[in-house]
Amino acid sequence: MSGSIRLYVTALLHAGCEVDATPGQAHYLGTVMRRGAGDVVRLFNGADGEWQARITSLRRDRARLAVETPLRPQAPEPDLWLVFCPLKRDATELVVEKATELGASALLPVLSQRTNTARLNGARLLAIATEAAEQCERLTVPRIAPPRPLAEALADWPDGRPLVAAMERQNAPPVSPVDEPAALLVGPEGGFTGAELDALRSYPFVVPASLGARILRAETAAIVGLALLQASRGG
Repeated sequence: MSGSIRLYVTALLHAGCEVDATPGQAHYLGTVMRRGAGDVVRLFNGADGEWQARITSLRRDRARLAVETPLRPQAPEPDLWLVFCPLKRDATELVVEKATELGASALLPVLSQRTNTARLNGARLLAIATEAAEQCERLTVPRIAPPRPLAEALADWPDGRPLVAAMERQNAPPVSPVDEPAALLVGPEGGFTGAELDALRSYPFVVPASLGARILRAETAAIVGLALLQASRGG
């Protein structure tokens, strides 16, 4: 089954039910992948595990899928958030794709003084995350929050979730793996301002950390930081 098509759906999944694919999924199945009635696909919805389904009908923009048998039960995944400053479009999309592959459970864009852009196409980013989840065989799609000011995000940060802040040139200790709920904060190109660094240090839940001796691009820092934080549990 490793080479079969996986699709994320929002419908409940259980044996004997039928699911309508979206027009985009129907196009993908019929036109891109050349599948037809009777072919098998895999479905997941982030709650009911992964199921084998079979295409019962397929037209240009419509497909119906009959759910047959369970393949994998829903299992706990890392509770790891990525808090990042939006970058240029291609770089932001790369961050979303790779953070999904690395198991981030939520992506929280924040606006700092040096953030490149405050405008994000949320629908496109969710589509990228969904495709990445389908490809990497995880059972959930990460939540993508709307952008908000960094100060606002810090002011109502939830209890019990340390925020590991990647701080370049700050003589901070290296990132250590975590097994509990946590979050990674990565700044914009050019880094945080001095005032922002001072503000970050004033919060007891912020854990300053270094990603190494080299100065990394923001998108690289997000990938490296997520990998290091969950190195002990394998994502």
